[in-house]
Amino acid sequence: MDANDTRPSDELASRPRVVVGVDGSAGSRSALGYAMRAAVQRGADLDVVSSYAPDLYWMGGAPVAIPDMGSVRDDIEKRVLDMIGDVRSDVEMPPGTDTPPFRTNLILSPEPPAAELLRRSRDGDLLVVGSRGRGAVRSALLGSVALHCVTHAPCPVVVVHPTVGEPGGTPRVVVGVDGSDAARAAFAAAIDEAVQRNSELDVVATYAVVDYWTDLYSVVIPSVDEIRSDARRAAEEQVTSVLQERPMGSAAPVVRIEAVEGAASDVLVERARGADLLVVGSRGRGAVRALLLGSVALHCAMHAPGAVMVVHPQRSGPAKTQEAADHAQP
Repeated sequence: MDANDTRPSDELASRPRVVVGVDGSAGSRSALGYAMRAAVQRGADLDVVSSYAPDLYWMGGAPVAIPDMGSVRDDIEKRVLDMIGDVRSDVEMPPGTDTPPFRTNLILSPEPPAAELLRRSRDGDLLVVGSRGRGAVRSALLGSVALHCVTHAPCPVVVVHPTVGEPGGTPRVVVGVDGSDAARAAFAAAIDEAVQRNSELDVVATYAVVDYWTDLYSVVIPSVDEIRSDARRAAEEQVTSVLQERPMGSAAPVVRIEAVEGAASDVLVERARGADLLVVGSRGRGAVRALLLGSVALHCAMHAPGAVMVVHPQRSGPAKTQEAADHAQP
């Protein structure tokens, strides 16, 4: 698409890229709308990826074996182009803009969707997926493609639920911090997201008081107030550190810091109600930190009422390249 773009090739190559997967489901339609808005906010171009792997293509009903995959590809191309046109008409463009400020690249692939999306995300700045698609278990809270992408993609991944709409009231981004490298990366990404949206940023640190099945825990030192103060102080130190690392003169949002008692997964989902975006690190300081996707990130991606961005700590060099290549295999 947009083959007549007249901008210099070096300008196109230097622009950020947003990658989004579509499969005809309600979730992927919401994901496409989110991805278009993200492309506008970031000044990015948009890669729209759809798979026509033999057992996954969509034609309005259950998958069936059709030998003429060329016809299937052509049908999916038409459907995706129609969806792009419909969704684009609902996306608010910058004032005075007659045409979208992003270039759309349609990619139809015979590969399984997760593998193709991971491949495309290697050089992408953001990957957007629906929470669940047209797979065999569409009632699952998080589909296999979304789960695979948030676990293995090298760039930040946004999971969009089909019920997500335009948040009302003051624009707001929520991010969870816990002192880990993943939370630090999540906060840095949340700052950029808040600046792009001209929104406020709510930083949430959680703490818990252990219940030992006895009344004695209520008088154990440190007190609840001290635990709360320590959690807030640690969050403030991490916030200050990340903000100081930003380039001189960079825009910064209004930041509010809150320490809340409770399980991080439940608190973040609750605080995300009415927000534009919830940002979480891929794994935090939990008991099994070696997991590629922590329990908090997974819970938020499954249960948050709106869009959830999962951010991995910075990975670079040959290890990152090889890891992405390994996980992109079908």
